[in-house]
Amino acid sequence: MGPLQGVRILDLTTVLMGPYATLQLADMGADVIKVEPPQGDIVRQIEPARHAGMGCMFLTLNRSKRSVVIDLKQRAGRDAILRLAAKSDALLYNVRPQAMARLGLAYEDVAAVNPRIIYAGAFGYGQDGPYAARPAYDDLIQGATAIPTLIAAVGDGTPRYLPVTIADRVVGLCTVNAILAALMHRERTGVGQRIDIPMFETMAGFVLGDHLGGLTFDPPLGKGGYVRLLAPERRPYRTKDGYVCALIYNDKQWESFFRAVGREDALADPRFASHAARLKHINAIYAEVANIFIGRTTREWLALLEAADIPVTPLHTLESLLEDPHLTAAGFFSVVEHPSEGRIRSMRVASTWSRTQPEPTRQAPRLGEHSVEVFKEAGFTPAEIAALLASGVVRQCAAADASADEVLPKPMRGGQ
Repeated sequence: MGPLQGVRILDLTTVLMGPYATLQLADMGADVIKVEPPQGDIVRQIEPARHAGMGCMFLTLNRSKRSVVIDLKQRAGRDAILRLAAKSDALLYNVRPQAMARLGLAYEDVAAVNPRIIYAGAFGYGQDGPYAARPAYDDLIQGATAIPTLIAAVGDGTPRYLPVTIADRVVGLCTVNAILAALMHRERTGVGQRIDIPMFETMAGFVLGDHLGGLTFDPPLGKGGYVRLLAPERRPYRTKDGYVCALIYNDKQWESFFRAVGREDALADPRFASHAARLKHINAIYAEVANIFIGRTTREWLALLEAADIPVTPLHTLESLLEDPHLTAAGFFSVVEHPSEGRIRSMRVASTWSRTQPEPTRQAPRLGEHSVEVFKEAGFTPAEIAALLASGVVRQCAAADASADEVLPKPMRGGQ
């Protein structure tokens, strides 16, 4: 019984940004109807996988949702979406608005059948600038918001993308915030609305929140960039036998650190006298501290810094993260039985709630697993459902055939 119990989201998104947003909503109890094209969400193909169309990333991104296959390129598919939208609280898409208009699913089309709906689009660029119709992906938005340039500045000069889909996930979370706020507004006023969540503008604000720097002022007081984050020596510290992540940040922590390592003499160094002084010399300071860390093992540093109340943590690999003692104690990982994929690892919702704890409600669906079920709930007659299946406008997975027996007239089975 998550906090969004009773809210229905019509999810027309694919790949990562949109599905990541609807994952949050689904885990909070919303009934998320994932509308997929006949070939399915492309993320289904990302391997490894035990069965075709059920890849590892799809399983993680699409739990708690129901899958419906609708061919939106056919007029009957568009009409079917509008009938589902009439009984939905929100519709989310992540193609360009121009594509939605060509499908006959612009905001005006959807609002005509449901004025209370929250019509949310998460796509590349805001619609009031020259980039409005451009396509966008995470890599492109990282580049457009200077992330590879920042990495080049602290590395070997080569621009690189972060090995995490940071733009998709940040904008996905901003999309969740927007939908929830709009739903609250509608509950107060009864009025639905259109919301655009552009990746470029969202990530520009995200990056510049750290790095606007001297460009904050007009005229500028210097170049942009937060010097601590751009220090080339800002990295995990190498120890005798590995690495450790530590952040010595405020005056008290620096004093505690130098006393713990027997370097009280450094306390008289003017470079360490204040936060402002340390920032002016941050790269040299990180390099000097790095030389100190080489003298002890990782285990020794963890014990010493914890005793000195200095923030520290081991440097994990993907494999060791799965065995982290805190995550283990918190029950963050569990192994669950997927109806078709067998045993898979699942991650719990990170937040804890005193009354309406969000949690997964079902495992990621097979392609079209719930097509008949959803249309039946939406008020389609058995004959209408049979006609949609026979025409190929709507499809269901083979394993769902048995569940359709009570809905479909026998002569129409198999597209006859």
